[in-house]
Amino acid sequence: MAEERAHTLSPSAWNRYETCPRQYWLSRQRLPRKAGMAASLGTAVHASIEDLLQIDLTGRSDDETHWLPPMAEEFLKKRWEEEKEVFMATPRRPQWKEKEWDKARKMQRGALKMLIGFAGSSGTTPLKTSVGLWRNLLAKTIAVEGELRTSDNRLMGRLDMLFADIDSSGKLNGWIVADLKTGRAPEMELKPEVQRQLLLYRDILLSNNPNAPPVRTEGWYTANSTRYTAEGPSVLEQALEAWEATKPTTKPLEATPGPDSCGGFCDWKAWCPHWWNWRFESGTLGAGDFSDSVILLHHFDHKTGAGIAEICEPVDANGRAMPTGLQVPISFDGRGKEALQELLSSGHQGPIFIGSAMTNRDTWRVGHWCDVLPWSPIPDA
Repeated sequence: MAEERAHTLSPSAWNRYETCPRQYWLSRQRLPRKAGMAASLGTAVHASIEDLLQIDLTGRSDDETHWLPPMAEEFLKKRWEEEKEVFMATPRRPQWKEKEWDKARKMQRGALKMLIGFAGSSGTTPLKTSVGLWRNLLAKTIAVEGELRTSDNRLMGRLDMLFADIDSSGKLNGWIVADLKTGRAPEMELKPEVQRQLLLYRDILLSNNPNAPPVRTEGWYTANSTRYTAEGPSVLEQALEAWEATKPTTKPLEATPGPDSCGGFCDWKAWCPHWWNWRFESGTLGAGDFSDSVILLHHFDHKTGAGIAEICEPVDANGRAMPTGLQVPISFDGRGKEALQELLSSGHQGPIFIGSAMTNRDTWRVGHWCDVLPWSPIPDA
């Protein structure tokens, strides 16, 4: 008999729970996961930076330059191909965009700019970065891609980089937990979910190292090469309360429908009746240029991708679909068409969840970015 997996809460899982307990519960039900281009880019950039922070510079002269850009690109290309392979092996995915390579390189350059500045030479370009300067950075690097766990194994996290904060005289002022961020940079201050994540990293580290020097936790944003410090009291007690509330259960956790949970991105909508009812009752179902919908497919041409869809509405709290009689022409192309064909070939009949279809035209378009899944809501009971 397989040993039951211990219940451990990570910052991302905690944030998901805070957004909506049902969303967290659904994420733990082994439902098909979705790959995303932005996440894959971020992972490739993270991994390439981690590679650069673990290189062996033995035998290189301290004054050597022009070595960093080609090495950085080599690492990034390797990680890009690895992520592409994982991405393409994930059934629930959009198309891979080769044109995003330049965006990945820009993200990596943003990270390098911060690392070079931290090493003590903020005005130096990657091309002019010497081996000696990078050695200085490596000497300050305590851990890369390090796992953090509390002694009771209830809370965990995975920090990107842990640095020693050493001043010009060689004095240790403390530790810096640096979390690399490849998304949009904050306009003024860190978002609450990022603040929560960074403070939890700090607090787990301190709980495991009672004699640690002062610890500062920062979000390093590649978009503007800026470091943002997370400050605040300990969040360990709150995290442990969330751990208790998220213990595995066969009964779905409570849903908290609203603009943040149901109006934004949620990878688990195809299994949740609450977003659909909230959208319907709030009058926002089908609103916007891109919409999530539940449809019945009355016709589909496998060759052209053209079809006829009947829009459905929720008839009860469990998400039972009721045809409205309103039919619209619909067109499937690219990965959207492939996903529909895969669904139909599996023998599926009945309502279909369509995520982010372009619905601002007479003919709806379901493209590579769209979800096409069986509508399978999991009821509260």
